[in-house]
Amino acid sequence: MTEQQLTETELFIDGVARPASSGNRYELYNPARPEELVGHAASADPEDVELAVDAAHKAFPAWAALSYRERGEQLREVAIALTEDPVDVDFRSRLFCREHGKILRETHLEISRLGERFSQCADYALRLARDELVSGPPFDTLISRQPRGVAALIVPWNWPLAILGAKLPQALIAGNTVVVKPANNSSLATTLTLHRIAALLPPGVVNVLTGSSGRIGDPLVGHPLVRKVNFTGSVEVGRHVMKIAAENITPVTLELGGNDAGIILDDAKLDPEAFRRLYLGAFMSSGQVCMALKRLYVHRSRYEEVVAGLTAECERQVIGDGLLPETTMGPMNNAKQLGVIRQMLKEAEEAGADLRELGQVPDPELYDKGYFQRPVLVLDPDPYLSVVKDEQFGPLLPIIPFDTEEEAVAMANDSIFGLCSSVWTEDRDRAVSLARKLEAGYTYINAHGPSAQDGRGPFGGFKQSGIGRNMGYEGIVAFQGYHCISAPAAPSGWLDTE
Repeated sequence: MTEQQLTETELFIDGVARPASSGNRYELYNPARPEELVGHAASADPEDVELAVDAAHKAFPAWAALSYRERGEQLREVAIALTEDPVDVDFRSRLFCREHGKILRETHLEISRLGERFSQCADYALRLARDELVSGPPFDTLISRQPRGVAALIVPWNWPLAILGAKLPQALIAGNTVVVKPANNSSLATTLTLHRIAALLPPGVVNVLTGSSGRIGDPLVGHPLVRKVNFTGSVEVGRHVMKIAAENITPVTLELGGNDAGIILDDAKLDPEAFRRLYLGAFMSSGQVCMALKRLYVHRSRYEEVVAGLTAECERQVIGDGLLPETTMGPMNNAKQLGVIRQMLKEAEEAGADLRELGQVPDPELYDKGYFQRPVLVLDPDPYLSVVKDEQFGPLLPIIPFDTEEEAVAMANDSIFGLCSSVWTEDRDRAVSLARKLEAGYTYINAHGPSAQDGRGPFGGFKQSGIGRNMGYEGIVAFQGYHCISAPAAPSGWLDTE
C-alpha cells in the first residue's frame, strides 16, 4: 500500500474487525493539504456501544482471573509487536502524519512510546501482586485490590497514541477489560494500532469504537456496565463526562486542560541547548500539547536574553508538510483550533502587545491553503488577555518579566488550571523549594513537556486540570478498588499473603 492510497478502518468488537451497525463512515483529511482525503473510519452507533461493552463485560472474569505476571507477559508481547515490523511502523507513522499534521519524527516517537509504556506497566506486576497485611489485635486484615470491570477510555486527537499509553496498559495490567474511543480528528493510525493490540489479546479484552462523540459518547460513559471512565480532553467535555458518569456513580479520571507556567530565575543557564528545550517545551506538535509550556515568566535581568534566544530558535524552524524531512513544524490539526489561535493573536495585537511571528515558510502557497501558523512570541502582554489566561493549544508563547520569586509564583498560580509547570535555575535546592509552591501536578526542572516526562511518575493536575492520575503505579491502582479481608486476630496469624 502506498501512502497516497486511502486507508479504511473498522470497529473492533469481541476479537473481530467489523463495520458500524449502520454502515456509516466519516472522512479524514490532511490538515497540511485540506483537500486531500486520507481515509475513512467507521462511524459507530449506540448499538455498537452495546455490543462493545457487552463483549468487554463477558471477557472480564477470565482476564481478571489471570495473575499480574500472566497479564504482564501478554503486555510485553504487545510491546514487542507494536514496533517489531519497521515497514508497518513506518506506514502507521506516515499515515499518522498525514491525518494529524505533526512531523514524522513525532509520529515515530508516539508509536515507540506506546510500546515503552506497555513494558513499563508489565514491570509493575510483582509490586501489584503484593497485598498489605495489618496484623495484631484486635484484627488481622488483608488489604488488597480488585479490578473494577469494564473501563471506558476516551482519547484526544493531539497525542492519541502517547495518551493511549497512559491509560490502556494500566487498565489491562490492573485486570480490567476496555472499550476505547479515539478522537475523530486523528483516528486512523490509532485505530490500526489498537486493532493490532486487540488481536494479540483474548477476544473482548480490548474493543474499539470510532465515530461521533455526540452520538456514542453518552451511551458509552453512561452505560451501567462501565465501571470506570478515563477521559482526556477539554474542561468543557470533562464536565459533561463527569455529569453523565455520576448517574451510575461511575468513578472518573479526568486529564483536562493546562496553562503551564515556566519560571526562569536570574541564575538560569541559558545556552543553546536550554533554548532548544524551551522551544520544544512550548512548540512541539505546533503547541498542541496539554503539558506544553504556555506562559513563560522571566526574571527581568534575563528577559532580553530569553527573548533574543527564543527568537533565534523560532526563526530556524521550517513550517510545512510534516512528511518533508526539512519540516520542523507541521500544521495545526484542524481549522477550528487554528481559528482560536488567530483570534487570540488578533486580540493581543489590538491591545498593543508586541507580537513576533517567526519561522521559515518555503512553500507559501501550501501555507495559505493548510492549517498553518508560524510560531509567535507575545512579549509582555496584559495578564488579562486570552493569550495569558486561557489555554492556547497552539504555537504561541507569552513571555512576561518579573522582579521577585514571590511575584513569579503568584502569577504562575493565578490560573484556573494546575497541570504542569517548570523552574529554570542552576540551583537545584532553589528549584525544588520554588516548585513546591506551584499549584501543579508535575513540575519539570530546566525542561518542560513530553520530552522531559518520566512515565514512572503519576501524571495529572489540580483545579480544573482534572481529577486523578494517569501513569506510574498510581495510574494503575486508579483502575482498581480496595478490598479488605478481616478476621479477629489469631496468635499465629491466619491470613496468607503469598
